[in-house]
Amino acid sequence: MNPTIQILQKETLSSNWYTLYKYTYSITGRDGKPLTQSREAYDRGNGATILLYNKAANTVILTRQFRLPTFVNGNTTGMMVETCAGLLDLDNPEDCIRRETEEETGYRISDVRKVFEVYMSPGSVTEIIYFFVGEYSPDQKVNDGGGVDEHENIDVLELDFSEAYDMIGRGEIKDAKTIMLLQHARVDNLLTYTQ
Repeated sequence: MNPTIQILQKETLSSNWYTLYKYTYSITGRDGKPLTQSREAYDRGNGATILLYNKAANTVILTRQFRLPTFVNGNTTGMMVETCAGLLDLDNPEDCIRRETEEETGYRISDVRKVFEVYMSPGSVTEIIYFFVGEYSPDQKVNDGGGVDEHENIDVLELDFSEAYDMIGRGEIKDAKTIMLLQHARVDNLLTYTQ
């Protein structure tokens, strides 16, 4: 059964970095009667992420950067190994991920393939992330990457695919989008995994 939903009120609780809203809405319950509920939803826009891979070398490009929310929740260094990603802003997902790839990793790629799109935290965040894969080669490197300004401080990592994949099991990669794309690469046989 698809419930009938009506937004009754939308209140802005915070509009600092992104926007936190409180919604009051009516939703049809299992008994068919309307229920009034309130929930908060964080709106940070939609994003895109990509796994850059080199089939001939069996390598992937990942990034490493400080993430405050992980630090305050037990990640003692705050550093996270991740796939390249960014917010869409006003771009479509394909243009966004091409731009972010060059800014963060230094590779200028043209061919990207969307593999899926995901609500990463549907209980509290409105964001959809568009997931891509794309092949890279050394001749596509146009700069050092690292982000567009000195505040991003992004390290670019070129790793053997098996090593990157094993980092999941060792707890060295804890980022959901990165885990999903590495698993996709293994399941879809984009690269070769050897133990």
